[in-house]
Amino acid sequence: MSTPTTRLQHNRARLRYETDLTDAEWAVIAPLMPEPASRGRPPVWTMREVLNAIFYVLRGGIAWRLIPKDLPPRSTTFGYFSRWRDEGLFGRINHTLVMADRERAGRAASPTAAVLDSQSVKTTESGGPRGYDADKKVKGRKRQALVDTDGRALVLDPQAADIQDRDGAGPVLRLSRRTFPFIVKAFADAGYAGDRPATATSITVEIVRKPKDQVGFAVHPRRWVVERFFGWISRNRRLWKDPEATLASAQAFLYAAAVMILVRRLGRAA
Repeated sequence: MSTPTTRLQHNRARLRYETDLTDAEWAVIAPLMPEPASRGRPPVWTMREVLNAIFYVLRGGIAWRLIPKDLPPRSTTFGYFSRWRDEGLFGRINHTLVMADRERAGRAASPTAAVLDSQSVKTTESGGPRGYDADKKVKGRKRQALVDTDGRALVLDPQAADIQDRDGAGPVLRLSRRTFPFIVKAFADAGYAGDRPATATSITVEIVRKPKDQVGFAVHPRRWVVERFFGWISRNRRLWKDPEATLASAQAFLYAAAVMILVRRLGRAA
């Protein structure tokens, strides 16, 4: 609940930048970061400062070359981001934080139910895989998101926007088998109806259809949590469009946004 006391407690005005990690947040994420190389020149910048720079780029939606002078330079920040992207670090951190936050909330670490939906966004002139979503009238990419019933990101998969939801669901559901093998049911909208999502894995896909008499906007059971997740990550200007040249970079930023949400939540609870 937002009260004057909690607003003061969570106020980030005292930080250098709003995206900087607090001591409590760094204590949450530090054990999940890779160990520094045992050979070669000692690093000039700490892992904490590199993460601060990546989160700054993510939240501000700026180009790498516009990183402020008191953060690691473009070459250092992008170099670490590229390495961590290729290693799947942000996805692994998100997986660990999801389980930690579920346990903090008194739930089992691994979920048994999930919610599936997609978000179509425009791309920029950076290029890379893209398509045209005729339903949303968007030329760009589609973000498939599988979240738990509280809205924590489980699997995030960017795809070309011309891939229909029923076709894009299979890879997402199959990916969930590796990290969250106890999911037995996924709730989704009518775009995921059909044999392909239903037979992709052993997960039962339950279609939550809107009422026949619905006029205008209405909150649908189960499905609203994934829409809220899209709202959460859309606070990051880097995600208003998809400016990434590769799907791997787009996915890394999506997981970084999910990590930012969870690390703040766990840091406040510490």
